[in-house]
Amino acid sequence: MPSIDLDSELLNFIVQNGFQPGDRLPTINELQAPEKLGISISKVREQLEVARALGLVEVRSKTGMRLKPYSFTPAVRLSLFFALAQDPRNFDLFAALRNHVEVAFWHEACALLTDEDKALMRDCVSAARAKLNGHLIGIPNEEHRTFHLTVFRHLENPFVIGILEAYWDAYAAVEPNRYADYAYHQAVWNYHERILNAICAGDFDTAQALFIEHTRLLRYKPRGSEQPLDLPSG
Repeated sequence: MPSIDLDSELLNFIVQNGFQPGDRLPTINELQAPEKLGISISKVREQLEVARALGLVEVRSKTGMRLKPYSFTPAVRLSLFFALAQDPRNFDLFAALRNHVEVAFWHEACALLTDEDKALMRDCVSAARAKLNGHLIGIPNEEHRTFHLTVFRHLENPFVIGILEAYWDAYAAVEPNRYADYAYHQAVWNYHERILNAICAGDFDTAQALFIEHTRLLRYKPRGSEQPLDLPSG
């Protein structure tokens, strides 16, 4: 395979020297040396910040710089949140992408689910019911995220996982600015329970059809006025 120019001396150096996740990288002073990157310390720092923003490198005071396992999530999340900050309506466009991705990988993902995964999804349904039916009603956003991501947790495809994780990060940022009545949340979890029952029965076609129906509920979800997002840092 021909080499790919990553438009970064640092990233090119990491790839060309075969660094693996967990490997310690040279210090900034070592990297700027002519026999390594041969660029100024300020440029090394600039490229390092880009690598950190993309989730490729971690920097800690005691252990130094290390290469992280590859994840598509940070790059997608950063770009998506920028798009949302410009126009919150971009969430609906990304949600449509997420829906198509889940449908496309549905059968492959369901076939990989273990009994432990299904038990975790059942726990999500129970916890969500408890929140929605309690004396003080709570919105089960964390259970919602866990339920869906569990379906795809065993896919060995970092790009699918990156899109789905970024979607749920964006959902957490956007959802407080949208209104859904109580009946909507009850309907969502009715679908989740039926989806899980179909998965447990090995009927992935029915589970997929229910998932598609469930996503269409969002089209009729009442919306409040869109507010500027208070984006989390990091």
